[in-house]
Amino acid sequence: MSKSSFPTAIQRSNVPVTIDENKCIADKGCTVCVEACPLDVLAINPLTGKAQMTFDECWYCLPCEKDCPAGAVSVEIPYLLR
Repeated sequence: MSKSSFPTAIQRSNVPVTIDENKCIADKGCTVCVEACPLDVLAINPLTGKAQMTFDECWYCLPCEKDCPAGAVSVEIPYLLR
């Protein structure tokens, strides 16, 4: 599978959920953030073994960030929603 065939959000800098790949332990079997997301917008990239946001449809509900055991997930809530 090529990098371009795995769906990703349009631009990583503009997505509400970012994953610190240096902290992410998905490659060791962790899928907490993926399982916590009610919209299934997070997935494990088969090329890197790390979690990533695949669709920009976040509800800003925060379980992915709060439940991540490695502290790798960050959700940026837009100013008008805070």
